[in-house]
Amino acid sequence: MKIICIGRNYAEHAKELKNDLPTEPVVFLKPDTALIPKKQPFFIPDFSTEVHFETELVIKIDRVGKHIDPKFAHKYFSEVSLGIDFTARDLQQELKSKGLPWEKAKAFDGSAPVGSFIQKDALPSLDQLTFDLKVNGVQRQLGNTKDMIFSVNEIIAYVSKFFTLKIGDLIFTGTPAGVAKVEKNDTLEASLEGHKVLQLQVK
Repeated sequence: MKIICIGRNYAEHAKELKNDLPTEPVVFLKPDTALIPKKQPFFIPDFSTEVHFETELVIKIDRVGKHIDPKFAHKYFSEVSLGIDFTARDLQQELKSKGLPWEKAKAFDGSAPVGSFIQKDALPSLDQLTFDLKVNGVQRQLGNTKDMIFSVNEIIAYVSKFFTLKIGDLIFTGTPAGVAKVEKNDTLEASLEGHKVLQLQVK
């Protein structure tokens, strides 16, 4: 399986990082070693002093597809959850300043914990899903998929031009504003439409 991630998909997040708004989805990948086994903590890597959380809606692909038409994209998944795209921001800025790829800052081991999945039919419209992240009980991120620059169906159609989507593939769809540094002993809790789907300790 592969983890496909979309960057800069919420205008306010792009602004907070002083990035231009994209005219097409910004795509990068993470390996399966970026996943964290259930009930395991996230360990801050020793190569970064500024790891940020980025909470995102995650789509789980359940059909093989290539060159998918946006109007049929909804047929390729039935479950959604939330995940955290952990980013070594200091390393990312260093790599970007040199014009180098940022995989080391985005795709390191443990950088993509994913919560429990919910059947999409049990939720409101995917274009109007509210989700949030609490850090030590305090809300730090609040997003709604209506604010996405590119919708879920548009993302699936776009990435399927380049990669064959396979059963079990995950798509991280971008983060809203409010990203910030994590600290040791933080507790992160992510909720989707009021359902707590992910709880994670930081070590």
